[in-house]
Amino acid sequence: MAAVREALPEGRYGRSQDERADRKLKIIGSVLGVAFLAMVGWFGYDYVAGQDISAEVIKSRIVSDGLAEAHLEVRKERDADGHCTLRALSEDGGEVGRADFRFDERTGRIDEVVSLRTTSRATAVELKGCAAGG
Repeated sequence: MAAVREALPEGRYGRSQDERADRKLKIIGSVLGVAFLAMVGWFGYDYVAGQDISAEVIKSRIVSDGLAEAHLEVRKERDADGHCTLRALSEDGGEVGRADFRFDERTGRIDEVVSLRTTSRATAVELKGCAAGG
């Protein structure tokens, strides 16, 4: 008679190597996931906290081949000063004008129309960005 070999009883001799490796991978993945979320949160907070000044171009108008106007609205802290950079774009997307506009008014909102000189006819005005300070 041939003896039938029986499998070991489940759970009697501890975990198998595969189960231990799976558990380690789950722990490492969880730790790395939490670290990644913390890093994204930190970068997001740093970006938002660093935004003392925000602005947008409400509308723009091409006055002539050498001049464009933009209605610029700036929101900032009352005591902050800084500048915003606007650029004028041609039909093919090339830059035909760029200007920095400084503001130091002690108000929380500035709303004004600014003019950019251009080297050729512009088709659009774009806000590049704003920065606090000098």
